Amino acid sequence: MFTTTYRNILEIFPAVMASIAIFILFWISGVFTQFLIIRLANKRGLNPELLKLIGRTTKIGLIIFGLVTALGTIGINVSALVAGLGLTGFALGFALKDVVSNLIAGSMILLHRPFKVHDIIGVAGHEGKVIDIDLRYTTIEADGKKVLIPNSTLFTKEISILN
Repeated sequence: MFTTTYRNILEIFPAVMASIAIFILFWISGVFTQFLIIRLANKRGLNPELLKLIGRTTKIGLIIFGLVTALGTIGINVSALVAGLGLTGFALGFALKDVVSNLIAGSMILLHRPFKVHDIIGVAGHEGKVIDIDLRYTTIEADGKKVLIPNSTLFTKEISILN
């Protein structure tokens, strides 16, 4: 009984060690990639919030990929897990399509900078001074009131820069 258990442990030990090594390698590469993205962003003067988001997403993606690869190395059938992750991603993407649309549009606005804070713009029937640009909304101020415009609107509608 004891020798059978010991023999079984010895048989799977190399696969377990290889699996742990693969996971650690993906973890380290995720941390390094996140650090590299943030460092390059600081050197080029890009928006730090946007690049933190990109770095964090890249790190999490690499860690998940490493986990699936490590589980496959041990001998676990990961096809059902991958299919489940795909369906979950599709359902979340569909449920959060407006939020994701605003995040992507906000990322594009922050990268391409068609306008800046303190510019006066007109879009979708609103005209005012830009006081904040974040990943979901751009805030303009006109006539003493603030208007939050979803970034997807700014990305798809015509913008007039009135400076």
